[in-house]
Amino acid sequence: MTTKRVVFLDYLRIFACFLVILVHASENYYGTDGSASDIAGPQSFLANDVDRLWVSVYDGFSRISVPLFMMVSAFLLLPIRKGQTSWQFYSRRLKRVVPPVAFFMILYSTLPLLWGGIDGATSVKDLSRFFLNFPTLAGHFWYIYPLIGIYLFMPIISPWLERASRREEQFFIGLFLLSTCMPYLNRWFGEVWGQCFWNEYHMLWNFAGYIGYVVLAHYIRFYIIPEWSRSKRLCVGLIATIVGAAITIYSFYIQAIPGVVHSTSVIELGWAFCTINCVLFTFGVFLVFTCIKRDSVPGLIADMSQMSFGIYLVHLFWLGLFVLIFKTNMALPTVAAIPVISLATFLGSYLTIKIVSYLPGSRWLIG
Repeated sequence: MTTKRVVFLDYLRIFACFLVILVHASENYYGTDGSASDIAGPQSFLANDVDRLWVSVYDGFSRISVPLFMMVSAFLLLPIRKGQTSWQFYSRRLKRVVPPVAFFMILYSTLPLLWGGIDGATSVKDLSRFFLNFPTLAGHFWYIYPLIGIYLFMPIISPWLERASRREEQFFIGLFLLSTCMPYLNRWFGEVWGQCFWNEYHMLWNFAGYIGYVVLAHYIRFYIIPEWSRSKRLCVGLIATIVGAAITIYSFYIQAIPGVVHSTSVIELGWAFCTINCVLFTFGVFLVFTCIKRDSVPGLIADMSQMSFGIYLVHLFWLGLFVLIFKTNMALPTVAAIPVISLATFLGSYLTIKIVSYLPGSRWLIG
């Protein structure tokens, strides 16, 4: 169990949080009708070649955000503390996550009524499905469910990680990497390795998904960081980042022809979080951040890192406003608008959560 503050993780957490916002800012530029607040849904539409280029770059680069968050959690939490039971682990993690999420689910189901973001019927529907799924205007909350799933599995995999050899972890990671080729195998060859309409659980299903990032983070912590020099980590990390980013960005660009309505799942194939290119990209960025050499964290960085979960929860309340200002009213060029919207949303969200943090019992509201 990590007891000393891991400085590079504070920087990495802020970076990943900003990338989440960058994804959502970019998605306003390939809504199906190109409107100011039309985040991409099942269908996508790019108005011109400029939007095509900068959406590919900004959104494509940001698709490592979720895997990075998963790896940060695993790096800090595994193996779980000696003597800690599964129930104690669950209680500690879920108390930090569930109350703030429940609070913001209620807000996203009700507050938009004030400015016409949703109607009464939608609000009632969202509240009635409170225990089943995220609200209509809180699509980013999808991430909470796999995160909780990873937390539930951590006490189960922790004993194996403690006794597994380096080769055994490498074997697991190898099977995980092979499973990340599945989206491409399905595109090119159809159903493989036991997949069929009555069975989605293919041969490597048990090694697939975010659990692979959990094991990868553990491997980096206990084998790569102690054994690789800083210069080696930086060199390998930069190469992996450049190659992974290039594939991820280009995979969207080559398919996203302007003026045509696309299936989002098709053009975003290479942006799926558990694809081989995204794993390579995430691995590279994580290694680069391990090269940060500081004994302490500046106060602002530490504070933003501590507030990052709250920033993630609240940011969609701010995003639409800044899209309206910078995309619609000011009509900034896409190359500038997306990062400006993202930065303004990040700062607005940080200030909001900072103010809330002064309230009594605020940890139950913002994590």
